[in-house]
Amino acid sequence: MANFPTIRIRTRRKYYRLIFTGLMALMMSLIISSALLLVKVGYVDGFFTELMHSWGLAFIFAWPSAYVCAYMVQEHILSRIEFY
Repeated sequence: MANFPTIRIRTRRKYYRLIFTGLMALMMSLIISSALLLVKVGYVDGFFTELMHSWGLAFIFAWPSAYVCAYMVQEHILSRIEFY
């Protein structure tokens, strides 16, 4: 098997929450859009076209929501818990 090089990206720590919530929103919006589309109409012709449309729309709402929720949880809830 070929060994592919590991890709590493360096960025500032202040972008951690933005990148984390973006990736989480991307994955969660795909999963939820897929599940809801399958439940609503089933697997039909044009499923992937409809999925890409609904995924894009879901992501527009998911990312800001995830960013605000992550901020609220980290700053206002986790800051009050003492971890050891």
